[in-house]
Amino acid sequence: MTDARHHVDGSAPGAHMEAELTSQPDTWARAADLRAEQSLLPARGERIAVVGCGTSWFMAQSYAAMRESRGHGITDAFAASEAFVDRGYDAIVAITRSGTTTEVLELLDGVRGTTRTVGLLGDPHTPLVDLVDDIIALPFADEVSVVQTRFATTSLALLRASLGENLDAAIVDAAYAVSADLDELLLTSDQYSFLGTGWTVGIAHEAALKMREASQSWTESYPAKEYRHGPIAIAAPGRISWMFGAAPEGLYDDVAATGAHFENRAIDGMADLIRAQRVALERARSFGLDPDAPRNLTRSVILDS
Repeated sequence: MTDARHHVDGSAPGAHMEAELTSQPDTWARAADLRAEQSLLPARGERIAVVGCGTSWFMAQSYAAMRESRGHGITDAFAASEAFVDRGYDAIVAITRSGTTTEVLELLDGVRGTTRTVGLLGDPHTPLVDLVDDIIALPFADEVSVVQTRFATTSLALLRASLGENLDAAIVDAAYAVSADLDELLLTSDQYSFLGTGWTVGIAHEAALKMREASQSWTESYPAKEYRHGPIAIAAPGRISWMFGAAPEGLYDDVAATGAHFENRAIDGMADLIRAQRVALERARSFGLDPDAPRNLTRSVILDS
């Protein structure tokens, strides 16, 4: 594997990712207080679509599950490249760190003048600004590392707060997650299956993506009750089944019977994602990889026309 000892600026591999992921308790608190920005999001009762690519799509999934389950209205989440937004939605929310992702820009350009759009982004000086009706900018959560951590969770923190959720307990859990010891088993396993229910399904998908991007690890992700419908066949000693949030009844015993380790902490699912981000970072470093500049990836996917 690549031996990435230092960045051009002299910092160590993963230095940006480390600084960004450890700042999450603070960025979540800031986002939770942005009441004016939260008021720009679609109102309760509106039927909406939420779109994004990669990490932003997974955050869209989490928001959609939360918004619907809490009675705020029909909420569909789409990958921007596969979105069906001609269904009479009252509004479309686009999540994008860079504001330059081709698929998101194409989608927004295609609905201009027909559907209200809201952009949730990290960099407000981007082409997306001219394509949406309202902007929610989180420049304090923008990142240098190619591998996203805090922008994704800070966006979700703002979205959760907009639904009336008090994030104080989640922020306390996040402070624990950035500094808690990581079991050696979590750092050295040869396969990881991330599981969630409801809004944490998106979190599970994002945890798996972080591990692939940062450390080139073998990871998969599923709704927790789907795990027993085939994927549990790969569970074995030396492998991890990592559950975000409360586990379905009997799942612990089923995983234990395979010899795999069942990881499940009684903390907020978004905070537990920080622990997975840290595992991805430390595995990357142990393999001589740099998650700030991972193989085959760039900060934004900009496609040739």
